[in-house]
Amino acid sequence: MSELEQYSAGSRTNIERPIKDPGMEPHRERMTDKSERHARNAERQVALLFGISVIGAIIAVWGFLAFPIVGGDLSATRNGAFWMGIGMALSLLGIGFGAVHWAKTLMPDAEVAEDRHIARSSDETRAKAVEIIKLADGESGFTRRKLIRRSLYGALAFFPIPAVVIFGDLGPSVGDTLKHTMWRSGTRLTKDPTGIPIKASEVTIGSVFHVIPEGLSELEHHKLEEKAKAAVLLVRVNPADLKEDPAKAGWSYDGIVAYSKICTHVGCPVALYEQHTHHLLCPCHQSTFDLADHCKVVFGPAARPLPQLPITVDAEGYLVAQSDFLEPVGPSFWDMRK
Repeated sequence: MSELEQYSAGSRTNIERPIKDPGMEPHRERMTDKSERHARNAERQVALLFGISVIGAIIAVWGFLAFPIVGGDLSATRNGAFWMGIGMALSLLGIGFGAVHWAKTLMPDAEVAEDRHIARSSDETRAKAVEIIKLADGESGFTRRKLIRRSLYGALAFFPIPAVVIFGDLGPSVGDTLKHTMWRSGTRLTKDPTGIPIKASEVTIGSVFHVIPEGLSELEHHKLEEKAKAAVLLVRVNPADLKEDPAKAGWSYDGIVAYSKICTHVGCPVALYEQHTHHLLCPCHQSTFDLADHCKVVFGPAARPLPQLPITVDAEGYLVAQSDFLEPVGPSFWDMRK
């Protein structure tokens, strides 16, 4: 008989006589199953590991505060990173090892085999599952073992604190930063990106200019950040179409108005202008502002109008700012007091 025939004959024999189910291995009791003293010791060990997690979180926060980043001082950066790394590692490992030790020493370790049900179980089976969950809760000791439960709550409460502290101090208060831009009294309005000053006579009805403050292109540092805050749209409309608030009547010049380009929703650049409706549109989420009525929101998720830049002309006929914006530019959510 060839090897192929022998293999085929053996396969048929296996199909006719399937391998017997070996069943479950006998359960081996742990010391914590036989001795309450060992169980209490294991409980203390789990709580100790969760306590180490709390200490690790505290060390991470201490390392961040004790070694602030100083320009040019790499030793402070290294020390801060070292202690934050040690602290966060202890915090993570304490929770992980504590949970594993709890499961291996105190939770039930008997193996269970269950048939897989494809269809939805009956109400009786589902009720039985709830009972099993409650039984498992009792057997795991989560409700009964207060020391473990409370130390776990403490570890989980302290674990995210380093992240909150670190991410909360990534930079200055954004709301305060957006309250001030490069615009000052007498700063000329210039074309973006050339920096050429704009005369009022050059701005015809319906024309749109993307504007930056004079001197922006000469900055050596933080040029993009300053441009992002100070970018302006300059538009001229028929003065009769403007619905000006008497308190802001002097903020425009002969129908020329200037508004921040930064949408008050999430900060996208507002750059689409509909001349017939005098609407400014944000392309990101379709917030729409009425340019003729102080850029009030007429559609979309934006919460407040675009801030207006007060403008006038200087002795040479160039458009200049009267002052900085009188309210923060950009998204309203940066300033939670609004």
